[in-house]
Amino acid sequence: MPAAAAPPPRVPRVDGRIPSLDGLRALSIGLVLLAHLTGTQRFPVIPELGHWHLGDLGVRVFFVISGFLITTLLLEEVDRTGTVSLSKFYARRFFRIFPAFYFFCAVLFLLEWRHVITLHRGDLIAAVTYTVNYHHDRAWYAGHLWSLSVEEQFYLLWPALLLWAGVRRSLKVAMLAVLVAPSLRLAMGFWPELRPGIGETFPSVADALATGCVLAGLRPWLARSERWQRRLRSRLFWLAPLAVALAARNPSAKLDWLIGQTLMNVGIAVIIERAICSHGELLGRLLNSRPLVFIGTMSYSLYLWQQLFLFRRGTSELQSFPLNLVLAVLAALASYYLVEKPFLRLRAWFERGPNAAREPSSATASTPSVNPVR
Repeated sequence: MPAAAAPPPRVPRVDGRIPSLDGLRALSIGLVLLAHLTGTQRFPVIPELGHWHLGDLGVRVFFVISGFLITTLLLEEVDRTGTVSLSKFYARRFFRIFPAFYFFCAVLFLLEWRHVITLHRGDLIAAVTYTVNYHHDRAWYAGHLWSLSVEEQFYLLWPALLLWAGVRRSLKVAMLAVLVAPSLRLAMGFWPELRPGIGETFPSVADALATGCVLAGLRPWLARSERWQRRLRSRLFWLAPLAVALAARNPSAKLDWLIGQTLMNVGIAVIIERAICSHGELLGRLLNSRPLVFIGTMSYSLYLWQQLFLFRRGTSELQSFPLNLVLAVLAALASYYLVEKPFLRLRAWFERGPNAAREPSSATASTPSVNPVR
C-alpha cells in the first residue's frame, strides 16, 4: 500500500528556505546596531534619530518573526505527524541557541573577572537562567539579554501549549494575548513597582510573539482569500510600514502601551506576509539578496556581541566608531563560524541518525531546511 503523500508546507519555500525572513532579520539587526551606535564616540550626530525607538522596533521585528516561524514549523509538524514532539523541539533549540549564548556569558564572566568590564550584582545569574527580563538593575553589557530571555520563555511555553491544548485553543490563547497585553501594559504603568517591566516582562511583550503565531495560524486561510491577496499587493499595503514608522516615534508612553505597540506588531506581520508572498518582486528580491541573507543568518551572533562594543558611555578606542562596529562584526563572525555552525552540524547529524549515511531517508529528504531562528 503506497505511503500517504506528505502534506504541503504551510509557507512556500525557495531552495528549501522560507523566503525573505533572513532579509527581514538583516533589517532588524541593522535597526538595533544603528540605535546602539548613536551616541558612541565619533559616530555622526543625527538629531532626528533620537525621535525613533529604533532598537525597540528592531527587537519587535525579531519577536514577530520568531512567533511566526516557530508556529509555522510546529503546525507543519502537526500536519505531518498529528502531534508535537517536545523532546525534538527542545533538542533543536538547545543546539541552535545555547552554545553561542553560554559562550557569550562565559566571556562576560572572564571580562569581569579580569576587571575589563563591570557587571551589576545578579547579572550573570539572570543571564544563565534566562530571567534578565525580570532583572531590571543590570549593566549595559548584559542589558540586551532581556529579549533572549523572552524568546526562551516563549520556547518553553508555546510548544507545550500546542501539544496539550491543541492548535485551535492555542491560537485562541495567542489572539487573547494580542487583545489583552495593551491593557495590561497600561495597568502596569499606574504601578511604580511594575512600570520598569513594561515591554520586557513576558506578559507585557508576549503580544509581539503572539501576533506572529496568529499570522502563522491564519496563513492557509489568507492564501486562499482572493480579496486579501489583492489588498496585500495593492497600494493599501504601504499603510502597514507607514503605521509601523509612525508608531515607532510615538512620543506618548501611554498611547504607545495601549495602541502603538499593537500597531507595530500588526504592521510587521503584514510586512512579513507581503515579503513572503511577493518574493519575486522588487521588495522580495532585495530581501533575498545575498548580502541581506548573509547578515540575517548572522543576526543572532551580531545581536549577542555588538553590546560589548557599541557602548554610548564607553571611552576606549575599542568602543569608538567605526572600530567598534568592525570589532562587533568580527566577534560575530568568529562566534558564527567557530561556535554556531559546528553545533548546527552536530544537530543535523543527530537528526539524521547514525545510519543516515548508509540508509537514505525519504522523510529526511522531504523535509525542507528552514531559516535558523534566534
